[in-house]
Amino acid sequence: MRVALGVSYRGGAYKGWQSQPGGGTVQDRLEAALAQFAAQPIRTICAGRTDTGVHGLNQVVHFDSPVEREPFSWVRGTNRYLPPDIAVQWSAFPGDDFHARNWARGRRYCYLLLESNVRPAIESGACGWIFRPLDGDAMRDAAARLIGEHDFSSFRSAECQAASPIKQLRAIDVHRRGSYWRFEFDASAFLHHMVRNLMGCLIAVGTGNRPASWIDEVLAARSRDAAAPTFAPDGLYFVGPYYDAHLELPQRTAAMDWLP
Repeated sequence: MRVALGVSYRGGAYKGWQSQPGGGTVQDRLEAALAQFAAQPIRTICAGRTDTGVHGLNQVVHFDSPVEREPFSWVRGTNRYLPPDIAVQWSAFPGDDFHARNWARGRRYCYLLLESNVRPAIESGACGWIFRPLDGDAMRDAAARLIGEHDFSSFRSAECQAASPIKQLRAIDVHRRGSYWRFEFDASAFLHHMVRNLMGCLIAVGTGNRPASWIDEVLAARSRDAAAPTFAPDGLYFVGPYYDAHLELPQRTAAMDWLP
């Protein structure tokens, strides 16, 4: 039986999603918990890998189960063996040919940013921080120039393993609530560090260091050297993938209502 899970996690204590020989990743902890619950080794495939310090709201994984369990049992049984900062949110049986990565129609990220003279304390590790005032209209102007299908080489890390730098960025929404800015990104797929590199450029525009039109130059350059430095991972959340409606896989988790 092929099982799909929605998993949320706080990434500060982990070396990203993908399993590593030395352990210490979200995937390592999830697979260890699944193995304890199922009493057999289980390997998972995720919809989108996240880096060190990046959080997940609705990471979707699939695996082939050697045992049969009810959906609620996969949630409660697996969570019994997980640490407090990782939790399975839902489970489903979408069919034996379902693939969490290949079947995704798109992916969403959001970045939570605090604008304040003082660094975060209670929300430390859960949001980015900027002490200079930001111009929302200028950032929205810059964001609009990024929408569409482009070569995003200027926003790609040197370690990126994607076959092509051409991606379709479908939407960037910029909102403010009190002292917090929320940037929402929707794309067909993302390159390694793409959102953090986009954030570095949007903030350069928002602080007045660059005009919004500079984004056109960065895109055209197709060179990482043309863009701003990579922004911190603290405020980055993988909102999750989305799929064809007939699969009826949840696209929301409770944590999405927690973010400002």
